[in-house]
Amino acid sequence: MKAKSAPKNVIVSVVMGSDSDLPVMAEATKVLEDFGIGYELVLTSAHRTPLRTTKFAVSAAGRGIKVIIVGAGAAAHLAGVIAAQTTLPVIGVPIDSTSLHGLDALLSTVQMPGGVPVGSMAIGKSGAKNAALFAARILAIGNKEISAKLSAHRNKMSKDVQKKQENLKCRKS
Repeated sequence: MKAKSAPKNVIVSVVMGSDSDLPVMAEATKVLEDFGIGYELVLTSAHRTPLRTTKFAVSAAGRGIKVIIVGAGAAAHLAGVIAAQTTLPVIGVPIDSTSLHGLDALLSTVQMPGGVPVGSMAIGKSGAKNAALFAARILAIGNKEISAKLSAHRNKMSKDVQKKQENLKCRKS
């Protein structure tokens, strides 16, 4: 999977600790693409490539990145390591990759010490999708186009529920 925007339009980093995280994190990239938000995919590990991770975190803001979405499984220290080295918003997505079914990743992502915030989403694909939507909400603060797309997205979800309700009524008859 590759970013569809030109590098100058990249404002969100979607970071993974392993290439095996891509099926989950692809949910985030789909949302970003739907909203026309430029992103990059980054593979780095807090434990296996700590210097690469530091270089990424320290340089992100200077490269124009506005929000970082981080997916990681197992011990899942990646989001915290990145958050400790940048002032950008970091959104963590715990990934179910161990026998603990993502609970270890969730706790490692959400239990950050005071002063090093990481926004934490649900485990897995719904968490990745919500991470991208939350990034869009952050970006919408200064961007009317993204704000309008968020409103349209919310309206579409509402209409979809109404249609489903109408379909239920038809089945009842």
